[in-house]
Amino acid sequence: MDLGYAGRRVLLVGASAGIGAASAHLLAAEGARLLVASRSEAGISGLADAVEAATGTRPATATADVTQAGAAEALVAAAEAAMGGIDLLVDCVGGSIRSRFEDLTDAQWEQNYAFNVLSAVRLVRACLPALRRGQGPAVVLLGAAAARMPYPNQIVSNVHKAGLLALVKTLAAELAPEAIRVNSVAPGRTLTRLWTDRADRMAAEQGRTRDAVIAEFAHEVPLGRFGTAEEVAAMVAWLGSPRAAYVTGQTVAVDGGIARGLL
Repeated sequence: MDLGYAGRRVLLVGASAGIGAASAHLLAAEGARLLVASRSEAGISGLADAVEAATGTRPATATADVTQAGAAEALVAAAEAAMGGIDLLVDCVGGSIRSRFEDLTDAQWEQNYAFNVLSAVRLVRACLPALRRGQGPAVVLLGAAAARMPYPNQIVSNVHKAGLLALVKTLAAELAPEAIRVNSVAPGRTLTRLWTDRADRMAAEQGRTRDAVIAEFAHEVPLGRFGTAEEVAAMVAWLGSPRAAYVTGQTVAVDGGIARGLL
């Protein structure tokens, strides 16, 4: 299926690894013009090299820490300079702290809020003027299955990803009169570095192998396995495309069925 990305201008933040990197590869293969950004200069340069090798076209790059005030505006300015505008914002920034509630400090709550929620708020706000001039303007944010099915010892992520879901619903209604669509993708257990690192730590503590730890967690997924970054990226690409022109305000799970709530 042609998703209609030829010439479409995409600002993709959080692109150096995992779902962000997979999304960059897929969008570039679909013909999008990209500015990819990350906190890691080496990581984003390596991603650009890989995309160029795979597609023959090198995306524009930028480094920024979007938890810092002013970083979002700088990224938008770089995207305007490199591509002449923005038609789609894809925000793959996010993370978690694994901890019991009583062990978390105020500083940890505030830092993770800046990472998971405030960074998205700043990016969307900074992109709005460019999106209003764009073609088929859209926003896709990366959420998590935890927004609908809170995980034990992941309270920070549970709370903030639920807030991101509410942000998507509210923004979608507010921006619909301007034909700017806002959606999010909620991955479940996805085999990215976050999970392999966690599995390695648990394996070392328990005297097991990484594969054994991953297999144990996979038993809780109805499909019986972890997802791949590429499977999540496919939904990111579809939601941001003209093919999804009548979809807004949605958080679409790509989780193997692990979040079993009706809503």
